[in-house]
Amino acid sequence: MRRVYFVHAVRPFVSNTAGAFVLLGISLYLLGREVFVAQVFRNMPAADPAAMLSFMEAAFLNTNFVVQTLTVLAVIGGLWLARECLRLLTPNQRFA
Repeated sequence: MRRVYFVHAVRPFVSNTAGAFVLLGISLYLLGREVFVAQVFRNMPAADPAAMLSFMEAAFLNTNFVVQTLTVLAVIGGLWLARECLRLLTPNQRFA
């Protein structure tokens, strides 16, 4: 019976939403340890979408492989979390 209680207690932490939170959180934490984020925001151009995209592209391409990998993982985690949130908000209608 202890196994049943354990599975019941751990089940919310093993869902896809929890996995997305963990991936996003860990990748953002490690990215923050590798990059001086305040300096990136200070160097970013203001209010020009074309200049902002050009800056983001140059910043991504001219950085270390570790930072590029963590950025891609953060984007994947964010998209995965958005997908899971949309799945939780939409009514799930399944018929037998």
